[in-house]
Amino acid sequence: MQEVCLAKGGIVCGEKGCGRKMRMINTPGEIAKNYIETGKKKVAMGVGRTFLLAMLAGIYIALAGCGASAASCTIGGSAGKLVGACVFPAGLTLVLLAGSELFTGNCLLVIPALEKEIPVSGMLRNWVVVYLGNFAGSVLVAWMVVAGHQLSLYDKGLAAAAVGTAVAKVSMPWMDGFLKGILCNLLVCLAVWVSFAAKDAAGKVIALFYPIVVFVVCGFEHSVANMFYCPVGLFAMADPAYGGVYLADTSALTWGSFLMKNLIPVTLGNIVGGAVFVGAAYWFIYLRRSGRGGA
Repeated sequence: MQEVCLAKGGIVCGEKGCGRKMRMINTPGEIAKNYIETGKKKVAMGVGRTFLLAMLAGIYIALAGCGASAASCTIGGSAGKLVGACVFPAGLTLVLLAGSELFTGNCLLVIPALEKEIPVSGMLRNWVVVYLGNFAGSVLVAWMVVAGHQLSLYDKGLAAAAVGTAVAKVSMPWMDGFLKGILCNLLVCLAVWVSFAAKDAAGKVIALFYPIVVFVVCGFEHSVANMFYCPVGLFAMADPAYGGVYLADTSALTWGSFLMKNLIPVTLGNIVGGAVFVGAAYWFIYLRRSGRGGA
């Protein structure tokens, strides 16, 4: 029998004569130290395996985006946005628990790189391979939901929402995308970080849930999610089955505007938000000058 000791943040063993305390979570210092080994394994993985795992992550994030959009359309307005935000954490849940490689989360590879446990070239190679795999998986789902006419839900209201979302994303000023990208991946990497604090699946899901809800509700920009949101709008716009259902002016929505006006600034912002504001910051606090394992 075990009883939870909330004051001590751990579990006190209930066996007779045993006073051992087992902490229920990893401390921030332990998370930083543990991520070094995680990062070394990521960088050592073969390119083919990394790419396939990255494709899976792109698929998971795209499916979460698809589900969030569908959920939002059931209500509409600001309440629908909140409902969709509560669905979207399913994506990162699958990424972390099912096993896959997500570019935005892998911005934390800066921790073992700064600790000189992995080469910078290895980190950059991982980022490139994972980014391309994420793109392939996300675009695949975008094409499938359009070709399968999933966007016909709610009297094609989902198609209208998809195109409207894509138009809004490519119409955003470059600096807006960059700054929203920073704020987004600050929260995404914090979601990954706090999930590593938990030692069981339930704890990980609870820990990652709220940071992801916050970024979605606030309208921050996630590069991998946008690899789904913008292509699905582009595919829908090109499909005659959805002609005339969207209200937005689609003249700004092209593959070029998606790449240049949204994906590039958002990606750069995601790197800064994850690698600098979370990864480098926690490395400096907990690992710099052999401060490993601090509380």
